[in-house]
Amino acid sequence: MTVRKKLAGTFALPLMVLVICIIISAMKGVSLFDSELSWITFIRSLTNVALVTFALSINLNSGRFDFSIGSVALLSSVISSMLTVKYDLGPVAMLLLSALFGALLGFLSGLVYVSVKLPPIIVSLAVALFYEGFSFTLTGGHGVTFANNARLLGFGSIPNYILITGISTVLMILIFDHTRFGYEYKALQSGQKVAVNTGIREIPNALLCYTLAGILMGVQGFVSATNNGSITMSLNFGSISPMFMAFLPMFIGGFIGRYSNDKLGTLLGAFSSAVISLVYVRLNVSSSAQQIISAVLMVSFLIYLNNETTIHSLLRRKNS
Repeated sequence: MTVRKKLAGTFALPLMVLVICIIISAMKGVSLFDSELSWITFIRSLTNVALVTFALSINLNSGRFDFSIGSVALLSSVISSMLTVKYDLGPVAMLLLSALFGALLGFLSGLVYVSVKLPPIIVSLAVALFYEGFSFTLTGGHGVTFANNARLLGFGSIPNYILITGISTVLMILIFDHTRFGYEYKALQSGQKVAVNTGIREIPNALLCYTLAGILMGVQGFVSATNNGSITMSLNFGSISPMFMAFLPMFIGGFIGRYSNDKLGTLLGAFSSAVISLVYVRLNVSSSAQQIISAVLMVSFLIYLNNETTIHSLLRRKNS
């Protein structure tokens, strides 16, 4: 594959999404990026989507559908924010605490999975309910608020969001593409039985996957909390909803990964989703309409992926 084809395959789709969204906004008489608030909204959305997509893809790519990642973000942000408020700590301390508790909660989720030997979907649903209930108990059902804490609210700036996104992407590339763990992770993906027979230990690899996903979701919980100034409680699987915003960028990332690094593809997929989300905000699209449009976009992209060879054959036949 030539360099030109790799570059085209990597950046064509995100650029196409950006151009289409700019045109749609202009047709409605709205400039997509007309203020600092628009840029902050876009970059924050990019950060949130990238973190959730990275976290979801770690286990999903290994055949483990983890519904508990949203509850990990919830509980880790609750614990870290309560400690931060109690001891008058700063945003960096809260970020580190969120990542630490996210790692612990992710590890515990993985430990339950490898111990009970039930399907990961069932285990993750049970863990999600437990973490949601524990969060509710810790806060008395009232959540956590720090709306008057200027230091925590002041963290939400473009440089900080870019720094978090950049570090997360680089670490994902380094860990999964340049470490022994990453090589074993890919071997287990390709053939679990063969990989185990060659001496690769599946359980430690799975535990580390859950731990890494927990760290990412802990950071995502921190980003969300410091943006809102409060944390509201979720019960009855209410914490699951954030993970659904990760499906479209994950599929886009898998497509782009054919031409370059799949982690870079995930980041560009998050970029595309963030642009679309900004259009929703700028055009005041209702939440119900957003869900319908997002579902149509995801299904359409999946239809294209499943029929890509046929579509390309038809196009070549038409051109000839």
